[in-house]
Amino acid sequence: MEEASFDDFQKIDMRVGRVSRVEEFPEARKPAWKIWIDFGPEVGEKRSSAQITNYSRDELEGRLVVAVVNFPPRQIGPFVSEVLLLGTPDEEGRVILLHPDADVPLGGRIF
Repeated sequence: MEEASFDDFQKIDMRVGRVSRVEEFPEARKPAWKIWIDFGPEVGEKRSSAQITNYSRDELEGRLVVAVVNFPPRQIGPFVSEVLLLGTPDEEGRVILLHPDADVPLGGRIF
């Protein structure tokens, strides 16, 4: 594993947001959702495409999530993904989203 400096870590802007809207993404090569996330007044609402089909729309909408907000936008089919949702695979390979375990302000920076 390559070492990263603390300066490298500080370049990554990870924020807490709340999923405000979820839509199906039938054009995606692999099953995915189109997700809109509210990061509060400083960052605003951003979009993401995520292959997290183990979550239903109802489970996602209103959920607090953690995402990287300063990667360049990425074109995924007809959709532009602006942020990267963070998660980790469970033993069955399903992505489990990272999230705060308490209600925190939207846009809060992870450090």
